[in-house]
Amino acid sequence: MNWLTRLLSNRSDTSTLGAALRETLAHWQALPRPNLGKAHFETRYVVINTEATGLNLDKDRLLAVGAIAIDGGVLAPRESYYAKLEPDPATALTNLLTFSGTGPVVVFNAAFNRTLLERSMEDHLGMSPDWTWIDLYWLLPALYGEMIDAPARLADWMEAFDIETFQRHHALGDAWVIAQLFLAAQARALAQGLNSPRSLADLERSRRQLRRHA
Repeated sequence: MNWLTRLLSNRSDTSTLGAALRETLAHWQALPRPNLGKAHFETRYVVINTEATGLNLDKDRLLAVGAIAIDGGVLAPRESYYAKLEPDPATALTNLLTFSGTGPVVVFNAAFNRTLLERSMEDHLGMSPDWTWIDLYWLLPALYGEMIDAPARLADWMEAFDIETFQRHHALGDAWVIAQLFLAAQARALAQGLNSPRSLADLERSRRQLRRHA
């Protein structure tokens, strides 16, 4: 019995999940854990973004999720996922798990997006995934300090890299922006000898900690 099986069996709110969702979650839990030491071109990253009723984590709620995969350094728009939570949030979130797998997840501003997503998964699935999160909010200024040397808005990085999207403030539309920014981050990281998910996560973590103690 692994950690997710124990968690699901110990959470009373999972009793409302149907058999199909339970089977899907069981399949997800059986997936192998990622090797974070693999090279970027051997790794499938998934960019995840959210839509919410607002920006206040104390009162706002998740409306929709969007995700785009970057597999082997290739961004394929067809390999994407978008779903509104209503009318079936459990299915929307379970399908996000299925799409994302267990590999590293890329976000912009994890303080908001990760918190909102994990809270929703706890509410509707009785669990939250043990993903490795890579936050471009911190990683980009660590790699492109000559452009912007401190955490900044997504719009500022869009302007700096001259990136556009089909719809701003849309979970998938902004995920498309974040995915392009991640490709730029990955290229700069490779030039600096940072060639694995673990190295990116370590750089992001060290930058965040340095900023907190500044």
